[in-house]
Amino acid sequence: MARNPVIQEILKRYTQVWALGHSMAVLGWDTETHMPERGARPRGIASGQLAMLSQKATTDLDGLVRKAEKAKDLDDMEKGVVRVLRRSLDYYLKIPPELVDELQRVTTEATVVWRQARKNSDFKLFRPHLEKIVALERTVADRLGYEKHPYNALLDLFEEGFTVRDADAVYSKLVPASKKLLTKVTEAGIYPSKHPLELARYDTDAMLSVNEGAIQLLRMPADRFRMDVSTHPFTTQIAHDDVRITTRYEGKDFKASLFGTVHESGHAIYGLGISEGLAYTPLGDGASYGIHESQSRFWENVVGRSRGFVRLLRPVLSKNLQFVKKYNDEQLYLYFNTVRKSYIRVEADELTYNLHTAVRYDVEKKVIGGEVKVSEIPSLWNDTFDDYLGIRPRNDAEGALQDVHWSGGSFGYFATYTLGNIVAAMIWHKMKDGAFVQDALQEGDIVGLKSWLGKKIHRFGMTYSPKALQQKVFGEAYAPQRLLTYFERKYLD
Repeated sequence: MARNPVIQEILKRYTQVWALGHSMAVLGWDTETHMPERGARPRGIASGQLAMLSQKATTDLDGLVRKAEKAKDLDDMEKGVVRVLRRSLDYYLKIPPELVDELQRVTTEATVVWRQARKNSDFKLFRPHLEKIVALERTVADRLGYEKHPYNALLDLFEEGFTVRDADAVYSKLVPASKKLLTKVTEAGIYPSKHPLELARYDTDAMLSVNEGAIQLLRMPADRFRMDVSTHPFTTQIAHDDVRITTRYEGKDFKASLFGTVHESGHAIYGLGISEGLAYTPLGDGASYGIHESQSRFWENVVGRSRGFVRLLRPVLSKNLQFVKKYNDEQLYLYFNTVRKSYIRVEADELTYNLHTAVRYDVEKKVIGGEVKVSEIPSLWNDTFDDYLGIRPRNDAEGALQDVHWSGGSFGYFATYTLGNIVAAMIWHKMKDGAFVQDALQEGDIVGLKSWLGKKIHRFGMTYSPKALQQKVFGEAYAPQRLLTYFERKYLD
């Protein structure tokens, strides 16, 4: 697709970087799904070596990228290649190979320890590993450089151009408004805080059939997509034609497994919708974590928790979960949209979800900024959680150990969940305040929704920065008022 000869040479040589990334993606997926626990140490060594090879292959492109930066008349795709590679080069030229290797080894081992610590609800078991990770993350921030706050360097790794100032502006509006909305919705009493179906137990094989029915409804291509099981649901885009998700089964409250599946399918739909011409290039992934999350939250909440989707899914539910038959569509809709304060982020309703990410953002900012020690995380977490949601975690598994992200060194990630919710609401607003979604679901036109997203967002991959992409599609970026309006329309009007 490239016209410029320098860009053509860059893309030719980039294939090696892509191949190493492909291999690490397969290893990462296997680590979470099939690898035995004692495989963690050799897996960490292998991952570290591959990461260093990837670093070397990327830095070898620096001379060509410098030449391309001086070129004139580059098109948007070519400019995107230069921008994305410059970001990678800025990281790799500042972060030495031994630090890349150490990060891979420490986080691979920490992920296995985190699983046991979460199972035992024992933060002390995980603490020494997390202390190593936090120290490494601070070193990364120092080497990358930052203005005003070290956390800015880490936020930018997940959301290009996003800063503490941006995040503070978002959360300072969302947190108080969400708390007020929660009070109003609770007092209105239309959306229940509890539902009998939350206690109904299901057979795992039956729930697997429900999830398979859901991904068929979403038109997931069987020859490019697969679903497995893991402790924490996730999506891995291994290649343009190989995107994998996981879900989990806990034996009751089937909506948790269902919407975990729909959520991860949203990520997969994005990955599968990127232009084939961007495959094997630096642009063959989503624009950012926040934009990626907007796709999963759009499908999970705007589509999946709608009355229209309940009607489409009803035959699958009735066939596989006999206890669902005594509930009508409106009762199922209310079950899908219970509203209450809860401890676990991945099970939180969409109205309280951003309060969960705000807790994590506040904790991370203070830990990376050196305001609190790792040993103080559980107490800080519980205090902040109490302030935002009015309830206090009863143990570490309900509190600071519930997420896998820190074990992988993903400091700066959690804010992107809220950015995803905001952008999902911006999509809802662009789709005629949801009227397009309602009409499509009424007609069973899932393909129409996917086509809209593909044309407006997916096909560009990383060609544009996340803020530039939003301006291109919506004429605004990270507009929290769109999310608050969506909440008001759904839960109060």
